[in-house]
Formats: sequence, structure tokens, C-alpha cells
Amino acid sequence: MKITIITIHPGLLESPFGHSIMKRAIDKGKAEIELVNLRDYAQGKHRHVDDSPYGGGAGMVMMIEPVWNCLNALKKAVDFDEVIYLSPDGERFDQPMANRLSTLKRICLLCGHYKGIDERIREHLVTREVSIGDYVLSGGELAAAVLADAVVRLLPGVLNDETSALSDSFQDGLLAPPVYTRPSSFQGWRVPEVLLSGNEKNIVEWRHASALERTRQRRPGLLE
Repeated sequence: MKITIITIHPGLLESPFGHSIMKRAIDKGKAEIELVNLRDYAQGKHRHVDDSPYGGGAGMVMMIEPVWNCLNALKKAVDFDEVIYLSPDGERFDQPMANRLSTLKRICLLCGHYKGIDERIREHLVTREVSIGDYVLSGGELAAAVLADAVVRLLPGVLNDETSALSDSFQDGLLAPPVYTRPSSFQGWRVPEVLLSGNEKNIVEWRHASALERTRQRRPGLLE
């Protein structure tokens, strides 16, 4: 999978992709992350990518021309399956969406800034708008890193144990059950006996019941 991220702050994204599972995926050749500086496609001495909004108002707006130039140049080499704009008012990102996106080959992520982007970009240049939550960030870079991480870890061969992702929270519509490791007793706090029993059937049943109970307590809306 190739993920191209269009940003005015590529340095913000260097660290998230240089460590842990993301780095492993890149090193294995399972994923390619391309950071594209939008300013490289802006005009003028100062390479401005923003301007004041028509009609007045506070803040600045990302201009359509640099984004148009950038996407046109990129599309000469890559035919994107999706061009995604990270936006607070986009479709809510969740595990099922991550699963679907992980089946694609080429994704472009557009990081917004300022008060947003020229509406014509949204109307004509992007294919999907995605939000990682009901809050506002300074820019789309952190949201892009979140989306990329959630998607890349699902690619075959990225995780050492490929069944691990199948037991993550939300994969079956439930939160994940509690997990424990050694020692079996610490400060008098004991691991549930069923997990020490070696009885696989009972363990599976306990995990499912625990996942249901945790979801009922913490995220009851998922059960609806």
C-alpha cells in the first residue's frame, strides 16, 4: 500500500512513521509513506498556500490552486483509489472504515490548516472526507498519522501475529476483553482463574462475556 500525504508541515509526520509498527511495515515493504510539501506547488516568491476568505471573517483559507497543481502532478504517476480530506465534519473514522481502506493500494491524504480549505477542493478534488473525532486540531497531520497507523497495521505481514488485529477492540463490534500477564498474583491482585485453567473453551467464553460486559459498561451505544 502507498499512502501519499499532502501537508504544509511534513516535519510533523517524520516521527510517527519512524518508529514501532509503522517503521516495521515500511522496512518490510508492506507500506510506502510519501510526504508531499504543498508549498512546492504554490506560486510566487513566498509560496503562499493561504489567503483571506471572500466575504470577510477571521482566519485564513487554504487556496485551491496549490492543491490543484499538487494533485495533478501526483496523478500523472499514481492513480489514487481515494483522495481523503481530514476534516472535523467528515465521516467518522472507525474500525470498519480502517478495514475497508486497508484493502486499497493507493491513498492520498490531504491535511487542512487555518480555517479550512476552499470549498471547491471539497466539491471537486477529494473523494472522501474523514474525521477522527468531534474536536478541532491545529491541522490535519495528526489525524493523517492516526488514519495511516490504523490502516497499515492491518496489512498482511505487518504484525508478527496476524491474528492479533482480529481480536482488537471494535473488530467484532465490541471492546476488547481484559488481558493479563505474569505474575499471576501481584500485591494480592490475582489473574482470573479461568485464564490459568488451560481450558480453551472456557477461556473463549470468558473473553466473549467479558467483552460484552465491558462494552455494556463503557460503550453501550455499540450494542445498539
